[in-house]
Amino acid sequence: MRLFARAAFLAGGWAPDVAFEIAPDGTILDVRAGAAPGAAERVDGPVMAGMPNAHSHAFQRAMAGTAERRASGGDDFWSWREAMYALAATLDPDVLRDVARETYRAMLLAGYTSVAEFHYLHRDPQGAWYADAAAMSRALIAAARDAGIAICLLPAMYAQADASGAPLGSRQRRFAGDPGDVLAIAAGLRADYAHDASVVIGVCAHSLRAVAPHQLRELVDASPRDVPVHMHVAEQLREVAAVEAALGARPVAWLLAHHDVDARWCLVHATHLDASERDGLARSGAAAGLCPTTEANLGDGLFPLAPYLAARGTLAIGSDSNVSISPPEELRWLEYGQRLVTRRRVVAATEAGASCGEVLYARAALGGAQACGLRAGVLEAGRRADLIVLDDRAAPLAGAPPSEIVDRYVFAADRAAPRHVMVGGRWRVRDGNLTA
Repeated sequence: MRLFARAAFLAGGWAPDVAFEIAPDGTILDVRAGAAPGAAERVDGPVMAGMPNAHSHAFQRAMAGTAERRASGGDDFWSWREAMYALAATLDPDVLRDVARETYRAMLLAGYTSVAEFHYLHRDPQGAWYADAAAMSRALIAAARDAGIAICLLPAMYAQADASGAPLGSRQRRFAGDPGDVLAIAAGLRADYAHDASVVIGVCAHSLRAVAPHQLRELVDASPRDVPVHMHVAEQLREVAAVEAALGARPVAWLLAHHDVDARWCLVHATHLDASERDGLARSGAAAGLCPTTEANLGDGLFPLAPYLAARGTLAIGSDSNVSISPPEELRWLEYGQRLVTRRRVVAATEAGASCGEVLYARAALGGAQACGLRAGVLEAGRRADLIVLDDRAAPLAGAPPSEIVDRYVFAADRAAPRHVMVGGRWRVRDGNLTA
């Protein structure tokens, strides 16, 4: 396949008259700027790499907007969690597949081309294993394949109720899994989907409050060295305090001291960091998986973005609870939260003259691809042909010079949805409509 775009956002910025050669397996073979269109398929709008979604709980889309009435005792993350537990108790593999399919279709329409699905609903509502222990995992993979989005499925270990080691409660019983359970599920899925380039099987521990140190060590050491490793960390101040009391260190500090945290790790909601943790995370090469719309919805707090980016830290974004599904909205609120705290503008662009939108988008796309275990996130030879075509027929993109396109897309588009979306060399959205 050969595509021609009059403008494309490449690793070095915007380039004119760009030709893409794409192999049958969806890999970009060649990218040439200043090319003639020839017999190529012409795309009618500016082209950018698709955005990977580095953190999702697809089932939570079913409760989006339903937990916004004040409880008698006040509301926070922990009261919201009880509503989530109630929803989780209603799901079986068929219902999960249906909910996830619609969630993944919404992601494609919004411009996400892959998703890291952080999955802990392993057992049935009574806490018994399904005949196939991977039944719920397979439902999520089937939903992604139905929709046409690439997926990094992350079976999660969830073994205790809190950092003190308390046993799981009755509402957490379907999450239960020890290292052997999670490793077996992941190994079976890797074997079954080994020939599907759009399915990656990683591994994750829910959080340091949900696993014992020896269990995390077993899980990480027994997993293949080339698969993504994800974990929730430091989302809530109460969580940070509990981990520090149990383990003698703050969550990120403890992980950096006890594990070889590197580029295959994604630390989700690394919200509450001290300066040492922030800089250590940046040096490690691991992705900070940030989900600003969910973090705002749950009252989590704000990540120290500017110093982290200045330290060349790796960044990824996710839709998490899927209360909102929009890459530009995640990026916009990532920046706006910083502006409210610092009372300054253009916080993410740490160098004079840099575009805030371009910095956020480019770094989140590359970091998200890393977190998903996919060669994507930038339009260059050897990467997946995961891309979006923006709609520049009307404001705010109409007539925009290339230097303003990403900023207008991120900060000024009321309906920030691409016109076309390609995943692995196949069009999945054309003219704003799903093709499958």
